[in-house]
Amino acid sequence: MGSFDALCELDRLVDAVRRNCSITDARHARDMTMCNYLLEMREYCRWERGIPPGGILPPRSEIGTWLIAREALWEELVGEDYGIVPVGGRNHDPFESDAINQALQGHGLIYGAGIGRFRKPHFFLGRLVREDKREGLRVLVCGREYARDLTAFPAVLRGDTIVVRGEALRQWLWEKVEAWRAKHSEGALKAALDSYGYGADARDAIELMAEAETEVLVLHELGEHAAGRWLSPSWEAMLSSCRSKRAEVVARAVRDNLADCLTTLPALLERDARGSLHFWFANFDGMRHELFPSLAAAYRVWHANLDATLLHRALSEGSSHWRHVAEDILARFEQGEEAADAALAHWGNDPAAILL
Repeated sequence: MGSFDALCELDRLVDAVRRNCSITDARHARDMTMCNYLLEMREYCRWERGIPPGGILPPRSEIGTWLIAREALWEELVGEDYGIVPVGGRNHDPFESDAINQALQGHGLIYGAGIGRFRKPHFFLGRLVREDKREGLRVLVCGREYARDLTAFPAVLRGDTIVVRGEALRQWLWEKVEAWRAKHSEGALKAALDSYGYGADARDAIELMAEAETEVLVLHELGEHAAGRWLSPSWEAMLSSCRSKRAEVVARAVRDNLADCLTTLPALLERDARGSLHFWFANFDGMRHELFPSLAAAYRVWHANLDATLLHRALSEGSSHWRHVAEDILARFEQGEEAADAALAHWGNDPAAILL
């Protein structure tokens, strides 16, 4: 096929991935709440126009015109099938990410495809900036992205490969900071920003955070992989069978809590990585927090006096507790999809039975 430095080859590939990104957005983007939808669309507009995170957005009228045009495109594509991805002289199924990445080796590119939350497919194509090995897993760090869909997750685990998306991570960090600047409230996020010297130089601080949080994302995905070895492939089958969003949210929160008790937080405590610990707890919210209030209480003690005794205890108890809960969910799943879904949905509305 020749080098991807040949513009026409890269353009064909980018166009194919972007079209699939538009199709998945056409099918799923408007399932979000209106608030989340508008926020995601604002950042997507920023990315598509090449405006760096934290850069000045176009006027609202311009964003509104762009949004109308994008929604019109989605209307045209909503009934279309996902298209092939041309790489290496072959037309690949868009979900054959391993084969596509094998064909991309040596070209400095990385492709991603998979099914995310609430069964939404995700696609991206970007520049590979570095590769590493951690605990037997391949770690790929992506820089500039040529194609992505509306929701860009900063990291993902696919099999034995962890992918960290640097652009998405920086966007996420700036979103957090911009929301904080509107309030300037005390708490974990302010403590994290102070740790990185945000008051002296905002951009330098966020670059330091991006570097540190890349490692935290890797640690979390290592924890996910470790949890997966315990939970078996049945866990993914259970997730895909969830009939309600509430059930899936609970299941994902249980596994996230297990992963962070196993790997992320013990490693950060051992390293005394205070900035990353503060930032982790600044994002400990939603169902994860609702199910694990004892961990939040332990953080408040540590934040006040750096006594990590309660944090270590909460992580030890959490490792056992969330594994037990996950195994209970799988046992119910083996009795039938309805049993697991009903239990998860019930716990989502009344988490008292499984909270720690």
